[in-house]
Amino acid sequence: MKLIISNVSGVPIYEQIKQQVKSAILSGELQEEEPLPSLRTLAKDLKISVLTVTRAYTELEQEGFVRNVQGRGCFVMGRGSELIREQLICKAEAGLAEAVRAARMAELPAQELHHLLDILWEENADG
Repeated sequence: MKLIISNVSGVPIYEQIKQQVKSAILSGELQEEEPLPSLRTLAKDLKISVLTVTRAYTELEQEGFVRNVQGRGCFVMGRGSELIREQLICKAEAGLAEAVRAARMAELPAQELHHLLDILWEENADG
């Protein structure tokens, strides 16, 4: 996972880290139980304060995306985590809402949209 930090975006650095890690978890780029970089390593790589990374990791833990194991580091929570599941459901809802808008614009009947969803579901059954 490559984090990109902007000093001119107006978004606090800890928030940028948090959002990018959350995105990597939800997309599957970061897998369950995968360790995040250590606080010091990430701070050194990004040339930022350890306190900034600590704040990002602490908030990620409070939100249920990672768990901190004393002396071992921060690890990605499993997809069984209720918050991660809720975030994924929200992502699915947003995608479906966009699909419905596009289908309505194309005057695609609901039955055909359902059929298309069934086809896509089967095509992506493995992942």
